[in-house]
Amino acid sequence: MRFSRRAILSGAITVMSTFLSQAVTAQTAFPTKPITLIVPAASGGPTDTVARLIGESMGRTLGQTVLVENLGGAGGTLGMARVSKSAADGYTIAVWHIAHATAPALYESLKYDVVNDFDHLGRITDVPMTLVSKPTLPANNVTELLEWIRANKDKATYGHAGVGSASHLCMLMLMKELGVQMNGIPYRGTGPAMNDLLGNQFDLMCDQTTNTTNQIKDGKIKGFAVTTKSRVSSVPDLPPLDAGAVKGFEVSAWHAMWAPKGLPKDVSDKLVAALQAALRDAKVIERFASLGTEPVQADLATPAALKAHLAAEVPRWGAVIKASGAKGN
Repeated sequence: MRFSRRAILSGAITVMSTFLSQAVTAQTAFPTKPITLIVPAASGGPTDTVARLIGESMGRTLGQTVLVENLGGAGGTLGMARVSKSAADGYTIAVWHIAHATAPALYESLKYDVVNDFDHLGRITDVPMTLVSKPTLPANNVTELLEWIRANKDKATYGHAGVGSASHLCMLMLMKELGVQMNGIPYRGTGPAMNDLLGNQFDLMCDQTTNTTNQIKDGKIKGFAVTTKSRVSSVPDLPPLDAGAVKGFEVSAWHAMWAPKGLPKDVSDKLVAALQAALRDAKVIERFASLGTEPVQADLATPAALKAHLAAEVPRWGAVIKASGAKGN
């Protein structure tokens, strides 16, 4: 059977039209199934709290469930490696923090480039940190605490969420400023570490207000100071370390959202819009405030702003880590 040129052309046009229609539908339909939100830390910790609040709000905007998957270990690099190797279709995203910037200095065999192997969606929040202790520590204020640290530096212990985590960096800086070297105990997140701190299993921790505020208020742990330049509304009785005790001390645990490199623009745009909507969500703002933090300004919750911020943070913390001699496992 022979077909006319017109029939062949007509058929080709029909096939092409169907293909283009399906492509457009695929582009505009995202998301059509649940989205996996990787948190490279244990459940119950501060980053897990932030991620779940943001994910729930984004899910309402996108019309799909955002499922949080905790994948801790190796200072968050296991979870971020998983994200870097996932399909760039928008169905795998991650919420992580300052530890993403410290990974290059800690892990010589890192399997991904923290800046160039991800799509940067936007920052979420800058969380203040608190210097806290087990309930039975004899010190009752920050002056007494620093005296206790200096007197017990060889046997004092501190917990942290893994090498290069915000809780680890905070203690590295504190030890550097005080000229002491305490004994660190790594955990798979500060959620598990907090459980042991409550049980008097180690002495000190520097952790985010999202994980310590309620414990301090309930008197379950002792709070001594915040790591910001000014007081924090959720724990107003704690002075800044910078206010005389350790001049110039300042650390915050910023959080952000990433996706695998190469997202289609329409998918990226939808995720960024949903993230920005979450940062304006009254429920998120209220819950953040109760934990001593707040969403970043809109101009920081963008791909360009996050990429620039990360590019600046990598060398900054690389210098601190190099000076401390810390290395990841």
